[in-house]
Amino acid sequence: MEFRLLGRIEHSVADSLMRELQQQRVAGQTEDVILILEHPEVVTIGPRARKEGVTIPEDYLCNEVDRGGGITWHGPGQVVVYPIIHWQQEDENNVSQIINKIESWIITALAKIGVDGKRDKRMQGVWVDGHKVASIGLSFLRWVSRHGFTINHNTPEGRVEGISGCGLGAEVTTSLSQLGHDVNEEAVIDSLISTAESCLNRNIS
Repeated sequence: MEFRLLGRIEHSVADSLMRELQQQRVAGQTEDVILILEHPEVVTIGPRARKEGVTIPEDYLCNEVDRGGGITWHGPGQVVVYPIIHWQQEDENNVSQIINKIESWIITALAKIGVDGKRDKRMQGVWVDGHKVASIGLSFLRWVSRHGFTINHNTPEGRVEGISGCGLGAEVTTSLSQLGHDVNEEAVIDSLISTAESCLNRNIS
């Protein structure tokens, strides 16, 4: 697998790139690719949120997406990871197993930088001190994934907290900085990359 660090790019640009890479991976024209980036502020709205008529505050820019899950905040102080991976190993037989593997990867990466992440029965993702700091939402084409997950490390105060994401109440989703953890973007990215081979059972090219 290959990591690509893209910096800050618009969500629409990343979406087009993900679609192109997914098609290439399905056709066997590329290896697994993991995009790591940050978006300018935008709230993405999945099919479930649209079906449930979730209302987004007027001061948030919104984009509709086709991944699983409800609504997800994106913006400064958040690491976004889009794995364009062909999930075909023995422990990747269904979506639940894939989500579980991604959660384990996030938990392992956070532990390496001194943060105790956990699962929570309320919702998939990774939680710290009872608050959700990492969200996961994927879509698949022939078991090649698109979209991915986010880790909130130092988001602007009140922005991610102001969204009732995925049926959770406002203030449940937050960032590591708001919980008293002093970690920066570089540390989060380095930890994700350094733990990827063992957690995903794939070699980095």
